[in-house]
Amino acid sequence: MTGPSSAPAVNDAASSRARLIRPLVIACVIALADQATKILAVSRLGDGPYELFGGIEFRLSRNPGSAFSLFQSRTVVLALVAAALVVVLVRLAGKAESPAASLGLSVVLGGAIGNLADRVFRSPGFLRGHVVDFIKIPHWPSFNIADSAITVGAVVLVLWGWTRRDDEHLPAS
Repeated sequence: MTGPSSAPAVNDAASSRARLIRPLVIACVIALADQATKILAVSRLGDGPYELFGGIEFRLSRNPGSAFSLFQSRTVVLALVAAALVVVLVRLAGKAESPAASLGLSVVLGGAIGNLADRVFRSPGFLRGHVVDFIKIPHWPSFNIADSAITVGAVVLVLWGWTRRDDEHLPAS
């Protein structure tokens, strides 16, 4: 039996689900764009790099490690950490009340999903897959759309943290 006391709980749950829709859509768009560009890179860059301008090129590489090719022998650990991070980011993005915090978390989530998909589905196998990188600029390691999204999302979160009001906080996961 439902009474007046159950109505706020139902409204809170519906509000929480509604707040989660936009972050998940943003994250899915980023993850799909990342995977689509990686598919193109793998299919088109196998014969060598394609120079754009000013030393910027599309050059296919596969990274078993993390950013800056660190932890190359820890691919399974990186995959498990990424999976845990995705779960935490989904929870936080769904609870975030600030639009800026929600956006930052959503963009990081999309990038994390994109690179996790490589770890899960790409060669050499489940949780050991190498991340496809293909954007190369001078004096910087190769990267991909997911890496860019993680960086942009982190910058948004840092800027939000610097400019937020005292009553705006990230929710506890």
